[in-house]
Amino acid sequence: MATGLHALTVGYGRWLFKYRNKVFTVVLFGLLLGLPPVTIAHNVALDRWWDACGFLIALAGQGLRAAVIGLEYIKRGGINKQIHADKLVTSGMFAHCRNPLYVGNLLIIAGLFVMHNHPLVYLFGGIYFITAYIAIVAAEEAYLHDQFGVEFECYCVAVNRWLPRWRGLSDTLGSMEMNWRRMVQKDYGTAYFWLAGVGILLILERLHGTTTGYSNADLPAPGLYLLAVTALFFGVWRLKRLRYFHPRNG
Repeated sequence: MATGLHALTVGYGRWLFKYRNKVFTVVLFGLLLGLPPVTIAHNVALDRWWDACGFLIALAGQGLRAAVIGLEYIKRGGINKQIHADKLVTSGMFAHCRNPLYVGNLLIIAGLFVMHNHPLVYLFGGIYFITAYIAIVAAEEAYLHDQFGVEFECYCVAVNRWLPRWRGLSDTLGSMEMNWRRMVQKDYGTAYFWLAGVGILLILERLHGTTTGYSNADLPAPGLYLLAVTALFFGVWRLKRLRYFHPRNG
């Protein structure tokens, strides 16, 4: 029974690994746009603080992703959208958590859910994305076990799958050089994705003023924020096209 369930989980994880960008985008925006945002305790002033908490949670996820990519980057996209690894990466943030990028992603998603604050988004979105990442990790670990055997088993014993180990983190961060150019080049798309999502959520709160307590008079600020974030995205995209990041990209 367990073996059959594990095989199904791994198969689903492999499928998700290949199509996750499209599937996750549809599910995430389907939830956030399909259900109206909810003002916490029907209090706009309190809701602004709640939105700030959600933003900080998402920002923590982005910070974790930045540390992972800047210190020790691995190609999570695999080859031809199939799981692949030339070596087992155990340094950088991977010395403290086996899936730090996915933990970062879940924090970003959680932050957006907090800002939206609809109970059904918490329920269905939480269940979907947690189970989806469990499946993807199961598929990756099956591959890594076949590829690296005992080396991967020892790594699993030493490092948690999800919960980061804080001991020695300062030494890790201090002993490695942050590759800022690589970090920006590889992750500016993800940063824009959720930062733009924040702007869209703030606009939706104001458009649903009859149920959220906001008004259309509050629209200019999030609108300008969304325009600024979009302009920054295209600025970085242009620099990438001009190969600004190429000389020092590792």
